[in-house]
Amino acid sequence: MKRLTATDAARRFSEMLDAVERQGETFVVVRNGRPVAHVGPASKAQGAAVKSVLRANPRDPKWADELRELRAGLGVEERDWND
Repeated sequence: MKRLTATDAARRFSEMLDAVERQGETFVVVRNGRPVAHVGPASKAQGAAVKSVLRANPRDPKWADELRELRAGLGVEERDWND
């Protein structure tokens, strides 16, 4: 894990993100000698985790109607959610 000062992280932000994306590197950003942030690869969402989040939140009863209106305006075919 590489350490960068906040100033260096700001100056080299694009380079830092390239290293994270391409090599999977992780950085600790330090301000006044103290770690204030970790920058590293984003965790990949697991299907089960996504389903858990969706199940944990109540359905919005207006959402299906709004989606139908949007699709009608775009000319998108209507499909049954249970298929």
